[in-house]
Amino acid sequence: MENVLNKSVGQIVAEDYRMAQVFKNHNIDFCCNGNRNLEEVAISSNLTVDELVSEIETIKNTKNDEAVDYKSWPLDLLADYIEKKHHRYVEEQIPVLKQYLEKLCRVHGNNHPELFEIDFQFKASASELASHMKKEELILFPAVRRMVQAERTKIRLPENHFGSVKNPIQSMMAEHDTEGDRFRHIETLSSKYTPPADACNTYRVTFSLLQEFESDLHRHIHLENNILFPGALRLEEKLENN
Repeated sequence: MENVLNKSVGQIVAEDYRMAQVFKNHNIDFCCNGNRNLEEVAISSNLTVDELVSEIETIKNTKNDEAVDYKSWPLDLLADYIEKKHHRYVEEQIPVLKQYLEKLCRVHGNNHPELFEIDFQFKASASELASHMKKEELILFPAVRRMVQAERTKIRLPENHFGSVKNPIQSMMAEHDTEGDRFRHIETLSSKYTPPADACNTYRVTFSLLQEFESDLHRHIHLENNILFPGALRLEEKLENN
């Protein structure tokens, strides 16, 4: 128990992603605000630390043959995975969701005006995420790969035009915070993605896809904020001290 209490929620999830469900169940942000400890999140969620620890221990003691230990992956492999898995998912789902949301606004907007705000927020997120991912793909991820290569080949780390890798990481984390806030707003507007009584099949599918999109975004941000970025900072420090 003491070991868990000394870790942030982001670290707890980084070590076993199954723990994400504990925090999701209590609407605790483990990705953008993953630097908080159990005591902090318990207080903010009107829970006791013992309740959270009990739920964590229950999952920890459940056999899991499919857990992926992303922390053990080389940083360049993790960057590749994020790009091909999560960036590609975002790129593929954005046009689908835009089309569905526009249809919902046309058909159901009069009775459910919150749809217009959901549509607005999602389009804003789509635009920001497209720019965000390009910056990662063209600036941050190549820098991570260069550091990994420098460590493997024992060559001097080339200077980045942006200085320390800490600079783009801070920028990316700030943008993660913005998108996390935006999707919390969408979740509230949609009553936690619960379709109203008069919802048609398209309505239900759209809310289901939005919820899936948010869930993928949480995992995406978690892999970066809690595993890739800290690893990149540690590697940069190691290379500079060699």
